[in-house]
Amino acid sequence: MKKILLALSLSGALLGGSVAWAEESVTEPTATAVTASSAATPTSISTTESTPVAAPAVKEEPTLNTGDTAWILVSTALVLLMTIPGLALFYGGMVRKKNVLSTMAHSLLAAAIVSIVWVVVGYTLTFSGGNAFIGNLDKLMLSGITTDALSGTIPEILFVIFQMTFAIITVAIISGSIAERMKFSAYIAFITIWVVIVYAPIAHWVWGGGWLMNDGALDFAGGTVVHINSGVAGLVTAYLLGKRIGLGKESMAPHNLTLTVLGASLVWVGWFGFNGGSALGANGSAAYALMTTQIAAAAAAISWLLVEKVVRGKASVLGAASGAVAGLVVITPAAGFVTVGGALIMGLIGGVVCFWGISGLKRILKADDSLDAFGLHGVGGIVGAILTAVFASEFIMGEKAPTDMMHQIWVQVEGVLATIAYSAVMTFIILKVIDLVIGIRVGTDDERMGLDLSQHGERIE
Repeated sequence: MKKILLALSLSGALLGGSVAWAEESVTEPTATAVTASSAATPTSISTTESTPVAAPAVKEEPTLNTGDTAWILVSTALVLLMTIPGLALFYGGMVRKKNVLSTMAHSLLAAAIVSIVWVVVGYTLTFSGGNAFIGNLDKLMLSGITTDALSGTIPEILFVIFQMTFAIITVAIISGSIAERMKFSAYIAFITIWVVIVYAPIAHWVWGGGWLMNDGALDFAGGTVVHINSGVAGLVTAYLLGKRIGLGKESMAPHNLTLTVLGASLVWVGWFGFNGGSALGANGSAAYALMTTQIAAAAAAISWLLVEKVVRGKASVLGAASGAVAGLVVITPAAGFVTVGGALIMGLIGGVVCFWGISGLKRILKADDSLDAFGLHGVGGIVGAILTAVFASEFIMGEKAPTDMMHQIWVQVEGVLATIAYSAVMTFIILKVIDLVIGIRVGTDDERMGLDLSQHGERIE
């Protein structure tokens, strides 16, 4: 409760400053505005009479690149693969047999519900102008987005669905913290509201022209937007739901680790679209993001197994799968900014720190984070966001690389703290309202029966 109260106070300060952020966004032109302004400025005029006055420079219109479009089409499918079937299998294998279908349904329904919410209002609140805190409603129901409309070198409608898959997996990750005890109706209500009230604003801050983007925060593919955001929301949800009946007294062992390893493998493959696609083009940046993603995942899997062998005496298959996911999370904000060496170090660090996140830190927090959404995604996202400032490389980023590491670290920490505070507070409020209206936890008899039967009327024989 102390942690939640602290988050409330931090969020109050953030929300109180939102007006100032909004004013700042009006007075400070974006990079696009500056480019347009400079392009419209006439070139210098020669004093020689025979030399004609140069005409104003004409801003080049964006053009469709079929190679970029093809890559983002593939990346979109890969990111969706991460949730269905990837995350559904990863989580489904780790719960008890009586809760497998309900757990997998969380990922399936996240894909269905978030898709609708995203096209209705989520996209416009994230990427349609507005102020430093939130976008506007100019593109409600994707208004004005034609087949010819472009976002950079790809069709804007493709950018819409690519970003939709990020919102989907963010919501699905949260379900790892609430497995085996949350009402299905409450889950549906929660994710419908959460993606609008929590995900859209934070994504706007970082990617849609908001205050963190203007401050120079680096988040290539979603360290703050996806992983810290979902991990913190999951932790708050776990606190409010309370612990599962019999935790610490009854066996909570995974019923089928074969499904979990298969799911982790699909998530790993899908992550190439997640990170590589975030370059938004078929180019060297995308290729480098694929390489850093692979190296970080491999390094984290190895470091996790090594520390697990030292601490527990055995290196487990579940540990290898969890370590790989930890590495993928840690590299996400940095994938297009760091060298292969930087990715290797980040992966090694991420495996060790996330192992502590699902063991030592979990005991300290005393929350029943069922499938370790916070330990993997929250902790991994925080570590990755901060290490991005440390390993961001001029060799990769060129002139866009930060020149002052300490300043960049502060900007990254600022983004981490703001995401933690806002996500924690708004998640708490949303859940409290839902709890008052319909309740968020199943009854004792329903929980003992299993959510497959009590919530869906089905079971696995």
